[in-house]
Amino acid sequence: MTPTDDLYVLYRGPLASCNYDCPYCPFAKRVDPPELLRADRADLERFAGWVEATTDRRLSVLFTPWGEGLTRSWYRDTIVRLSHLPHVARVAIQTNLAARTGWLAEANPRVAALWATYHPGQVRRETFLDRCRDLLARGVRFSVGVVGLPEHHDEAVALRAALPPAVYLWVNAADGHVYTGEEERRWTALDPRFGDSVRPHASLGLPCHAGETAISVLGDGTVRRCHFIPAPIGNLYDGTWRAALRPRACTNSLCDCHIGYVHLKSLRLRDVYADGLLERIPVAWPLPSSALPLPIVAARCPGAHPPPPARSRPA
Repeated sequence: MTPTDDLYVLYRGPLASCNYDCPYCPFAKRVDPPELLRADRADLERFAGWVEATTDRRLSVLFTPWGEGLTRSWYRDTIVRLSHLPHVARVAIQTNLAARTGWLAEANPRVAALWATYHPGQVRRETFLDRCRDLLARGVRFSVGVVGLPEHHDEAVALRAALPPAVYLWVNAADGHVYTGEEERRWTALDPRFGDSVRPHASLGLPCHAGETAISVLGDGTVRRCHFIPAPIGNLYDGTWRAALRPRACTNSLCDCHIGYVHLKSLRLRDVYADGLLERIPVAWPLPSSALPLPIVAARCPGAHPPPPARSRPA
C-alpha cells in the first residue's frame, strides 16, 4: 500500500458516560442507561468487523468517545483485537486513565496507543503517574495532557517534573478562559505547541485532509468529513464512503479543536506528528532542552486574517 491508501478514522459511538465530574465537561458523571450501553457495544462490534474486512487501506483508528471508554470492556477488547491486524497502523483512544492498564499486555504495543488526560481534583497525581509508569514498562506509546486552567498550572508543572522527558505533555486551552501574554508564556514553557491550541485557526475555504484521507464515523456508520461538520458524506457499511473521499476545503470559519485543525493542510501538522498523529506525540519529541520554550506563534496560512485573541475551546 502507498501513502495514498492511508485513512485516518475517528470513531465516536453513542457512549457518553464518564466516571469523573470535571466542571468544564458537559458529560461529567453522566450515566448511560443499559440499553444505550448495549447499543454502543453492538455498534463497536460492527465497526471492528468493518476494520477487519477493509484490507485495501492502511487504517489508523482513534476512538473519541464523549465519555470514558476504557472503563468498558468492549473498548479494551476492540483495541487489543485491532492492534494485531496487519493493515492497522495505529489504534488509539482518548482516556482519563482511570481504568487499570494490565489489559494492554494482550495488545500489540507497536500499534496500540493512548491519548491520556490528567484531571486534577478527580484523581491523585500519584495514582495517575502509577498508570503512566505501567504504560512505560509495557512499551505502550502515550501522551499526557491537561486542560490549561489557572488552577491546574501547579499540578501540570509537578506532573511534567515527574514524567520522563520522553513523555510528551500537551496543554489544551481551557474553554472560556482568555489568556494573558504571561499565562501563554507559562503554558508554552510546559508544551511548546500550546500556540496551536490557544487561538482558533481561520479555516474557511482552506484545504483540509478531512473528507479526503480522514473521516469521522458515528456508531450507526454515518460518515462525516470531520466531527465538526455535521453534514454526512456517506455511510461506512454501504460503501458510499469510498466515492465520497476527495480533496475538500473547510466550510467552517474557524477550527479550534486539535482533532480538527491537525488535518488542515496549511498548518502541516501531519509533518509535526507523523506516526504519532492519533496519540498526539510530535515526531521530534523529546526536544533538546535548548529548544524550550519555543516562540508562542500559531501557524497561519499566507493571506489569512490576523489571529483572534488568545482564547479557549472545548478540551
